[in-house]
Amino acid sequence: MAGRTDWSAPRRPPDVGERISPYGDEMPDLPDDPIAYTALQPGTPVQTTDGSQFATVQRVLVDEKVSVFDGIVVLTAAGTRFVDADQVGSIHTSHVRTTLSADQAADLPPPDGSNLVEITPSRSMGDRLGRLFGRRRR
Repeated sequence: MAGRTDWSAPRRPPDVGERISPYGDEMPDLPDDPIAYTALQPGTPVQTTDGSQFATVQRVLVDEKVSVFDGIVVLTAAGTRFVDADQVGSIHTSHVRTTLSADQAADLPPPDGSNLVEITPSRSMGDRLGRLFGRRRR
């Protein structure tokens, strides 16, 4: 019979990291949408201009006097380093792309003790909606 699906045929187990929908088709990759710096999560990979990962986000810094994004503190193989806001090309749900070459990324300075404030994004949509509608934590 043309177009008939054999539901009794065994399915192969998914490969490690492969996402399979309950309907049998592979799930499409999640969109890699641009996000605001306020939504950036610690642990997000940080890349050079060619897409090579050299660090992960440790903290997001904001100059509280003028409420402006100042940069990110990243964790590299060489330790904690500071990426200035001018060196951040784009921020996405899955990564941060900098305007740095591999050599420039290797020469980043350590963060200094300044008057900058660390931004900690909400972990859940419930927290964000609760703040928006005035719900208080118990």
